[in-house]
Amino acid sequence: MARIRPTQVADDGFWDEDRPKGRHKAVRYAAPVAVAGIAAATIGLVPALASAGSPDLPKITAEELISKIAASDAEQLSGSVKITTDLGIPSLPGGVSLGDLAGGQQGKGDAAPESKLAELASGSHTLRVAADGPERQRVSIIEKAAEYSLIHNGDEVWAYNSADNSVYHAKSPEKAAKGDHRREVPEDLSGLTPREAAKKALAAVDDTTQVKVDGTARVAGRDAYQLLIRPKQSDSTVGSIRIAVDAHNWVPLKFTLEPKSGGKAAIDVAFTEVDFGKPKASAFRFTPPKGAKVTEEGRAEHKAKGEEKGLRELSKLNVVGKGWDSVARLDLPGGLPAGASGGGGPSEFLGGLGKKVKGDFGSGTVLSTRLVNALITDDGKVFVGAVDKNALIDAADAAK
Repeated sequence: MARIRPTQVADDGFWDEDRPKGRHKAVRYAAPVAVAGIAAATIGLVPALASAGSPDLPKITAEELISKIAASDAEQLSGSVKITTDLGIPSLPGGVSLGDLAGGQQGKGDAAPESKLAELASGSHTLRVAADGPERQRVSIIEKAAEYSLIHNGDEVWAYNSADNSVYHAKSPEKAAKGDHRREVPEDLSGLTPREAAKKALAAVDDTTQVKVDGTARVAGRDAYQLLIRPKQSDSTVGSIRIAVDAHNWVPLKFTLEPKSGGKAAIDVAFTEVDFGKPKASAFRFTPPKGAKVTEEGRAEHKAKGEEKGLRELSKLNVVGKGWDSVARLDLPGGLPAGASGGGGPSEFLGGLGKKVKGDFGSGTVLSTRLVNALITDDGKVFVGAVDKNALIDAADAAK
């Protein structure tokens, strides 16, 4: 994780930090939106996970705690993680949610990681995780009658869905970087731990953020300090982020994001049990079961090329604003798709999902969740961020 450079502690106990002025705007945008959206892949408040009392621990400043998180060399662990997400993703006609659409190939024999990410965008899920340094990780999503596992061992990546006995195999990103040009495997599943969520939050800490140590807690049977992060900017949809940090090895044990709108947490990921010993080597070995349908990433190269072409057709990502108020703009290739609803035009279809708005930019539709909102203009531009509706309209007006 990048070094975090403190500057001062304010009188109210909050700690502010200024990043180097030349840092690219995209970094400031990516962290808040990744935390808020992750948007794609994360996590509600599960009171039972957290604490039985507040342990009496030595005083520590926010600066010291963040420095210890950054310096932590704990790379071995195993345990269970509970993820609960309540992003408030709107539903399409017929009760189909946008999260369902994002799932794409669920239930169609596809064990690729992309097909599982959308499942974590809502509801509660239990994961079993194990890590032995950067070369070996395993994450398993435990379901009632099935299990989905993603295993990284050296230059091999395997995914297995026991529900339909399907297997996905690819070379790891490290292998691809050495000349193997197969599409990299998404790392989102292997990053669904409090530690990885905390890294994204801490990357957003700058002069637009307030940070302080806010008491202690017991998480997964371990003493922890609680780090509280709050955006200063009023347009952000993020109310606060709370990170419980192990008081002995400085690994984040719990991550909770509460929206400014109130109610229960939108994102929560926490260890329910954790062991910082070396996991067994067998945890990272995988052999396809007999009769399993195996999909090799190299054989799906045509699919990857199609996806890459679609990404290239998107205009370059433009980011306006600073810190938590950042808004990203992109242009849909060819504008809005026609006939999206099977009746009426695409604008009418989108109007049924969100709220029609007007401004100097023209007209469009705002699609809202509890964290990430998007303005889709009638001429095919998209403005998205962890900000409120007015901030999106202002960004669209400024880009006119």
